[in-house]
Amino acid sequence: MSVASVLFDLDGTLVDPAGSITSGIRYALVAHGIADPGEERVEALVGPPLQIGLRTLDGVDDENIDAIIDTYRTRYAEVGMSQSRLYPGIRELLTALRSEGIHVAVTTAKPEHIARELIAAQRLTDCLDAVHGNTSEHGGHGSSKAHIVAAALHAGALDPARSVVVGDRHYDIDAARANSVASIGVNWGFAQGGELSIADYRVSTTAALADLLLGAERAKQIKLHELMQEGAQ
Repeated sequence: MSVASVLFDLDGTLVDPAGSITSGIRYALVAHGIADPGEERVEALVGPPLQIGLRTLDGVDDENIDAIIDTYRTRYAEVGMSQSRLYPGIRELLTALRSEGIHVAVTTAKPEHIARELIAAQRLTDCLDAVHGNTSEHGGHGSSKAHIVAAALHAGALDPARSVVVGDRHYDIDAARANSVASIGVNWGFAQGGELSIADYRVSTTAALADLLLGAERAKQIKLHELMQEGAQ
């Protein structure tokens, strides 16, 4: 690929929540008297705004959803954010992309201020050119992330034909398509079934992602293959 800008999803793509999102949602549901739907069911909620995903669960309605989200956000700030960790090789990949003059940004459905807190906690702020998220918990655009990718393209004066969206859910791939941008699906996140089959490319490791974005020779120089092996130990 020959790209000038890369727009990354956050949770499940750059950052491994290490169960903090799903366990936090389950904690909040039980705290408000709703039966725990289990880890597998809650994993499907990682991607779209909580105001959208939570409404698919029995017992969540207009009267309790804001309180559930408040409980989840409190739990996430106290425990979840510190549990999250970068996937192996991510910091090195972002650094390498920027050293090549490639614009690197985050496009996430998370409220933007929370995304920035997580990025700061993971010491990624200096590895990024921009962060774009929802301006409110509600998002205002349903489960679509198209407006977030559009905002990133506009703010950075980026050429869609030389940009690519990288993410772990179909919301990322759909957002790329809506903005005439190429897409890469990563297999290490929260994809459900074959939802990433619509992506232009798919990768299973950070090393393979580096090969695709930078070319195999340049990727070798940042030793991502070694980092992937260390992360698996």
